[in-house]
Amino acid sequence: MSSDEEYDIEVVDKSKEWADFLSKKYKQELRTIGREFPYKRSLIINYETLQKFGRSGVKLADELLGYPNKVFAEVRDALRTHNLLARKDAHEIIPRMNIRFINLPRKTLVRDIRSDQLNTFVSVDGIIRKTTEVRPRLVEAVFRCPAGHMTIREQSYGRFVEPDACGMADCTQKKLELIPMRSKFIDAEKIRIQETPEGLRGGEQPQTLDVDVTDDLAGLAAPGDRVVINGILKSIQRVTMGAKSTIFDIYLECNSIEFGEKEFEEVNITEEDEAAILELSKDPNLYRKIAHSIAPTIYGNDDVKEAVSLQLFSGIAKEMPDGSTLRGDIHILLVGDPGIAKSQLLRYVVKLSPRGIYTSGKSATSAGLTAAAVKDEFGDGRWTLEAGALVLADMGIAAVDEMDKMQKDDRSSLHEAMEQQTISIAKAGITATLKTRCALLGAANPKLGRFDEYVGISEQINMPPSLLSRFDLIFIMTDKPEKQRDEAIAQHILKAHSVGELIMQHRKHPIEGVDEEYITKELAPVTPEIDPVMFRKYIAYAKRNSFPIITQEAREALVDYYMKLRNLASPDKPVPVTARQLEALVRLAEASARTRLGNSIERDDAIRVIKIVDNCLRKVAYDPQTGSFDIDKIATGVSKQSRDLIRSIKETIRQSGDDTGTARVDQVVETLIQKGFSRDAIEKAVEKLRQGGEAFEPKHGLIKLI
Repeated sequence: MSSDEEYDIEVVDKSKEWADFLSKKYKQELRTIGREFPYKRSLIINYETLQKFGRSGVKLADELLGYPNKVFAEVRDALRTHNLLARKDAHEIIPRMNIRFINLPRKTLVRDIRSDQLNTFVSVDGIIRKTTEVRPRLVEAVFRCPAGHMTIREQSYGRFVEPDACGMADCTQKKLELIPMRSKFIDAEKIRIQETPEGLRGGEQPQTLDVDVTDDLAGLAAPGDRVVINGILKSIQRVTMGAKSTIFDIYLECNSIEFGEKEFEEVNITEEDEAAILELSKDPNLYRKIAHSIAPTIYGNDDVKEAVSLQLFSGIAKEMPDGSTLRGDIHILLVGDPGIAKSQLLRYVVKLSPRGIYTSGKSATSAGLTAAAVKDEFGDGRWTLEAGALVLADMGIAAVDEMDKMQKDDRSSLHEAMEQQTISIAKAGITATLKTRCALLGAANPKLGRFDEYVGISEQINMPPSLLSRFDLIFIMTDKPEKQRDEAIAQHILKAHSVGELIMQHRKHPIEGVDEEYITKELAPVTPEIDPVMFRKYIAYAKRNSFPIITQEAREALVDYYMKLRNLASPDKPVPVTARQLEALVRLAEASARTRLGNSIERDDAIRVIKIVDNCLRKVAYDPQTGSFDIDKIATGVSKQSRDLIRSIKETIRQSGDDTGTARVDQVVETLIQKGFSRDAIEKAVEKLRQGGEAFEPKHGLIKLI
């Protein structure tokens, strides 16, 4: 038998094997395609199902990875010869069908793609960075010469191919025109995918890969989605200024897109894990354990850690029948003296959250946080949207350090992202709304570098009140010398450093008597009580399975506290609390119940979160002069008392001024001191009026309202 005949038998066999596999495993899907074509025109084959289909399945699966185009042709051949579509016009339908494979076992990183993988079937995962619009692309061009002959040319990705002359043997016409009516088009879109940030080593820029998406896959993915893209790796020659280069660009011809499960769904939980999680949820010291498992190398700050743990569990996002949504994410702001380990805490939390993005305010622009409209060769000179940090942190935590150093305009882009959890963009003719369902953990330093005890808090936080009011919790972290605490911190830091030194030295030159057990014992003070991997799984499990309902007792406790704060308001006192604070209480109570995987929000949860919120309000909104809470300090940046003072100054200027409305400053000050205001406060307020452009000084010592 010659080798040719042997080859023929092999091919026939392949077609039979595929027909065997499809008729046993995909009969239902093929029937649906036969019935619903062209609305359903993709046959999606699970790679695992193929691999487990006996010896022939393994062989076919291996062949797919090495020679994908050959396999696609064989599958179509099997459908045709074994009449698996059960339709009269099957021969017309089969070429227009898509054969798609999903669930490949091995994923390739974008940075690990090499030339030997060209024309093979690869699976790449990452985040979609940007996409173009879906547009028709020519796949089969029909040309006509003046004599009326038709010439057909297949078109591929990239450059347009024109025939040099008419295809008819005896026709010499060179001038051909394209006939769009006779040509075939397909929907096409370009996607740029970027590596997921988790797998990067320090200092590496995430690499990107362009993906060519066609037919019914076009238009499915949006920037910010986590996807696994399976397809054939292709190359195209680089052409610069008409000169061809020896360097080729790679792109992925998309065969199928698998959408990664959102947020904590990416974490796989086995049955043993589940048993351990349920065991842990019954621990009486659960809340303390969880708080101590967040950044254990940082001493103290237990109240902050407890709040951050609630942020990781988050409240419940609710969709109302009228289409509006209530956010479940908890936003926290840490304002503190330098050197109090705020950034350290932020970085730790980002590591814990499966979808954490860390960014520093100084180096972040509004486009970098939200989305940028970019015009480049990717979209063939059209404008495309590029997702920013908050969009990439969708369903996770966005940590923004040094928020006080951000530009004013950039900070305003956070307003919508925090409350509505979307980002609306109207740039360069693109009007879009992207989702940013992330919790924001911000850190900022006081205006003058350190806190000044004698000045109101709101004057020291260099942030607009409208932004501050959107934070559920604002922690003021002051660094006051305190003998016992300082000594404990010093011991803790030195302990951590000395154990670290010991481990590094033991790694280089093994020390006698130092074994794993000894190191574990020494590391105990800086080891999280719950292992980070387990902690992550616990949070994921809670977010998937726990949706607690508020009990009557808890509801009463929250309403009582809210009413108590509201009642502190009388006509001459500032209004202490807005409805936003009540919503924050509810979200925190939901997170507290979720922490122990509870089905209901008990009174204990309400009391726990009331304590946290009360501590925050006491520090932030307490007005020492009147002895009451003053949420106006946060909500408007001007406490009620100083607003009253400004009003009094304006009235005094009007009353004591001459015909032109000019008054003497010292006279105004004296009049107001008699009304009980302090000289210092009056002078400050007068200066504020001048700076704000509401008054000016015609001559030294005189003041006039504008």
